[in-house]
Amino acid sequence: MSRLLPHPLLSAILVVIWLLLVNQISFGHLLLGLILGWAVPLYTARFWPDEVHVQSPMRLVRFVFIVLYDILVANIAVAGLILGRQERLKPAFLVLPLRLKNDVAISILANTISLTPGTVSAYLSADRSCLIIHSLHADDPDEILETIRERYEMPLKEIFESC
Repeated sequence: MSRLLPHPLLSAILVVIWLLLVNQISFGHLLLGLILGWAVPLYTARFWPDEVHVQSPMRLVRFVFIVLYDILVANIAVAGLILGRQERLKPAFLVLPLRLKNDVAISILANTISLTPGTVSAYLSADRSCLIIHSLHADDPDEILETIRERYEMPLKEIFESC
């Protein structure tokens, strides 16, 4: 069964997303959504890492809400920076030594940083020991790194790695 339908949850999500994108529920769109929901995971299965083990599902839910809140707050802060005087900006590249070892957790961390306005994950070292981050405004680089570590990296370590 897993060879024909490698990621059933992803398949269901893709069908729902397809129906939301076309904004219409008809037999043809449902059939096309089902075909896409089957074919995309089947084709991409070889690119997926080994099975992901979530150690703390409730912590994952909490993490998602924290990220969504941080994205909202960062949007407002970045809008204020952009609309203000440009010479006030202090862009900087920051190096975050990683405590994470799990590839999925590192990927989620890098994507979370990039999703949060004002910061972008710029480079992951080949040995996955540090992440270089660009910050639009870095008054206190150490504070930014500590915030990332506390709000994102440590929860991801609890979620995906056995401590």
